Amino acid sequence: MLKIGYIGLGLMGKSIARNILKAGFPVVVHNRSRSAVAELVAEGAKEAFSAAEVAGQVEVIFTNLPDSPDVEKVVLGPGGILEAAHPGLVYVDNSTIKPVTARQIAAKLAEKGALALDAPVSGGDIGAKNGTLTIMVGGDAGALEKVMPVLMAMGKTVTHVGEAGAGQVAKAANQIMVAAQMVAMGELLVFSQKAGVDPEKVVAAIKGGAAQCWTLDVKPPRLFSGNRTPGFKAYMQAKDLNIIMETAREYGIPLPGTAENAQLFNAMLQMGMGELDNSAVIGVLEILAGVKLGE
Repeated sequence: MLKIGYIGLGLMGKSIARNILKAGFPVVVHNRSRSAVAELVAEGAKEAFSAAEVAGQVEVIFTNLPDSPDVEKVVLGPGGILEAAHPGLVYVDNSTIKPVTARQIAAKLAEKGALALDAPVSGGDIGAKNGTLTIMVGGDAGALEKVMPVLMAMGKTVTHVGEAGAGQVAKAANQIMVAAQMVAMGELLVFSQKAGVDPEKVVAAIKGGAAQCWTLDVKPPRLFSGNRTPGFKAYMQAKDLNIIMETAREYGIPLPGTAENAQLFNAMLQMGMGELDNSAVIGVLEILAGVKLGE
């Protein structure tokens, strides 16, 4: 049985680590906040006090961190994974970061004989809790084969997209669509409300047709009840969109719709809405339209 390390026990990371533990794998955990560590230790995990300490005693080590600089620090910084990387170690990053960062980290670890997989996930906190995440993977096919039993404890769909960085490109593409759906849903709800028609009835009328999507199936009931808690936090959606726009500029890719959506999510942060669910982007549209959903 592979010995697993997991670093980054946030909203999704804690649930993912728990599912790996439930699948029978020995798990060593590390996190900046100790409460999540204590929770998992009570369930059978082993505690470590640095990323290097984790890496030195496992065969596969995961990270799930907020942004590219966080991953670089945990992998390449003092006390990081690279310090204790050993031949045969497989590093798997569940974070959403820049593709170029994923490639740089893979190259650094390769110098120590370790392999790296960028394996961002989609499915939100619900998917993490239920072990039904969609996982998109970039990196060595042999490393993926080795860790596949662990990934299947986390998700229901694992797709090898290509070489290092490919998983992050796929996740960026995913986030283009997610943001577009959240904004479109917010627009149609505000449109209906402002035009004097019950948005709940409008959703019921359209979600069985061409407009049907996961967002329209899942998010409106939460919004109608006044629940805008995450979910997937808006500041993370904004971060992902900024990564996408930066990558698009590097490659000269025009993304006019995504650029507009990035502005709306960045506006959420400026308005103090960053800790809300990404579907709460409707709040920006409500302010612009001078209408409040359900009122």
